[in-house]
Amino acid sequence: MNRRNSRGRPGESEVITRVRTPNKKDREVLGTVISMLGASRVVVRCMDGVTRMCRIRGKMKKRVWVREGDVVIVVPWEIQDEKGDVTWRYTGPQVSWLERKGYLKSP
Repeated sequence: MNRRNSRGRPGESEVITRVRTPNKKDREVLGTVISMLGASRVVVRCMDGVTRMCRIRGKMKKRVWVREGDVVIVVPWEIQDEKGDVTWRYTGPQVSWLERKGYLKSP
């Protein structure tokens, strides 16, 4: 049996991408990295309208490289809302999926 992908070509199966979405219970917010400050700190413009100075978690420091323009998940601090922690970075195909599904508002 020939399987067809979304474009109708036989033999090529469609690639399924699993994308982690922000969890509202854990206060996670999507954001875009504006600038790098050094010492594992970045400035992120979040989807809730707040620009936060965030630190990159120790677990992510050497494994995942964060650059300007990357879409990330930020967990705001409970004490200071203008600061937070970066917990996840999205890849290019994941960002396009988020835009298609309406999680990201295109500028």
